[in-house]
Amino acid sequence: MAARPVWKGQLRLSLVSIAVEMYTATVSGARVTFRQIHKPSGKPINYEKVAAGVGPVDKDDIFSGYEVEKDEFLLIDPKEIDAIKLETKKTFELVQFVSQTDISPLYYDSPYYLVPADDLAKDAYRVVRDALRASGKVGLGQITMRGREHLAAVRACGDGLLVETLRYADEVRAADPLFSDINEAVADPDLLDVATALIDRKTAPFKAEAFKDHYSIALREMIEAKRANRKTPRVSTEGAPTAPSGNVIDLMAALKESLAKSGGAPKPGGAGKKPAAKAAKPAERDATADKPKASPPKATPRRASAK
Repeated sequence: MAARPVWKGQLRLSLVSIAVEMYTATVSGARVTFRQIHKPSGKPINYEKVAAGVGPVDKDDIFSGYEVEKDEFLLIDPKEIDAIKLETKKTFELVQFVSQTDISPLYYDSPYYLVPADDLAKDAYRVVRDALRASGKVGLGQITMRGREHLAAVRACGDGLLVETLRYADEVRAADPLFSDINEAVADPDLLDVATALIDRKTAPFKAEAFKDHYSIALREMIEAKRANRKTPRVSTEGAPTAPSGNVIDLMAALKESLAKSGGAPKPGGAGKKPAAKAAKPAERDATADKPKASPPKATPRRASAK
């Protein structure tokens, strides 16, 4: 499958604009991934967008909420957010240049390849690339993608340009509180000489391919061993129902589940009977028990007979 650009627009340097496209420079396919499975049934776990007390909801009914007070939110339509007009949505303007060593590694976030969008853009693209390489500088600007405006740096990278998004100052934690307890005393000179000699001995050009993800390798070996073992438990998710989309709710399943939790399935033919009348008898007895007993009738005094 051909790579898809994550951003399209103009790379601008003063009055020069270059049509460019940006692609992610990293891949996640090399990692071992797992799917969550419900062990008793062997069915895959799906996640839905659910509102408390409502159940699954349609994506068109989901708004963004900004909390202004505890449990009080301003409702904002996602379309209103998309309508915010920023020049950086379509233009990556280089507004400043700095030495590569001026940017602390703490600020670097994600790398992207920046390529010319068409043949007409290639000449100007090469000029910017070669100028950055010759000067040893990186260009700084801002770019909006994936719902956020990023600070970004662009530098020469092989035959092309590399864009690296940067963290803003308020996104980087200060190190001073963490390092404050470390003694500033100078290390022992003899120990320092030995450590420096070890560093010199192990110094070599960086080659990323020389380093392997040993955890992933061990994980794959374990998976292959379990696959070869016929005793390894297996489940089949073939024919498993997919999660309902939108606000379509399986009412029958929900009712059956509620019924099961409340004490079992209904008895056949129960619909034509009147269980309510029978159920009322204990209540009537309770009500009768609560009433005070009537006292026995008083005897009517006899009148004295006239003599």
